Amino acid sequence: MFLKDDIIVDRFLVSYRDRSPYTLRNYRLAISRFRQFINPASLREAQWQAVENFKLALLNGELGKRPQSSASVAIQMASIRSLYKWGSDPNIGLLEQNPTTCVRMPKIQINSRHRYLTKNELSMLLAALKKQSVRNYMIGLMLVMLGLRVSELIAVEWRDFYEDVAETSIWVSIRKGKGGKSREIKVPPMLWSEIQNSRQYFGMVQLLPITTRQVERIIRQASSSANLQKTVTPHWLRHTNATLALLGGATLQQVQESLGHAEITTTQRYLHTVQQLEKSASDYVEESIKHLLAAK
Repeated sequence: MFLKDDIIVDRFLVSYRDRSPYTLRNYRLAISRFRQFINPASLREAQWQAVENFKLALLNGELGKRPQSSASVAIQMASIRSLYKWGSDPNIGLLEQNPTTCVRMPKIQINSRHRYLTKNELSMLLAALKKQSVRNYMIGLMLVMLGLRVSELIAVEWRDFYEDVAETSIWVSIRKGKGGKSREIKVPPMLWSEIQNSRQYFGMVQLLPITTRQVERIIRQASSSANLQKTVTPHWLRHTNATLALLGGATLQQVQESLGHAEITTTQRYLHTVQQLEKSASDYVEESIKHLLAAK
């Protein structure tokens, strides 16, 4: 007897319960949107054409007010792909086929080099956050200094902080990172001092018992107050963290571990920004001919 789609989706989400609540929410929303698109067909009946058409509908804006970005569509398609990969596994056997195997994911343009704040812009943003409240200032400070995703930031609890065996550094355990993976991040002494001094502005167990939407709104309002000519999101602070780390001499491997990237190729995209900021070919040309310019 075939199980109903609602039961299949619930069992899929239960099997991925080690993922962050933010990830599970995205899975549920994407799958729900896909099911509405293929209705009245069931998940079992959907062919690859339906998956392909769903992808195109998202890209072309047929399922909303405007076309969605390649990155947004890729995230939703990854949810659909995970569901079918899980359900069609011979040991699971809830779905007879996986129609997503022959559907190509949207190509995501690498544009992170444009999504970072200069040191002056960062200073202005932090000042605007501090004017809002001490808590909001700490939100910005932790995002940029630890390079956290918003979902990781709001999940941090006091018990996640610990002293290393040499009693020289404080670390924080990120227990529910992307893909359900955990990692350890060293907390800079200055940041730890700020956190300790701001205890009364944090929660008793969870430091920031707020939602991702609230954090996004806080950063957006501070960006507007600071008159930054950029549409800043919390993720920009993560990009800024990676860029400043590499500029300061951190290795790709160190940044990869700190940000929790599964692949080093994801971290390498930040080299585009670093290479632009460092000495370029035109600078070397200027050095070679500046005596000619001075002679005029």
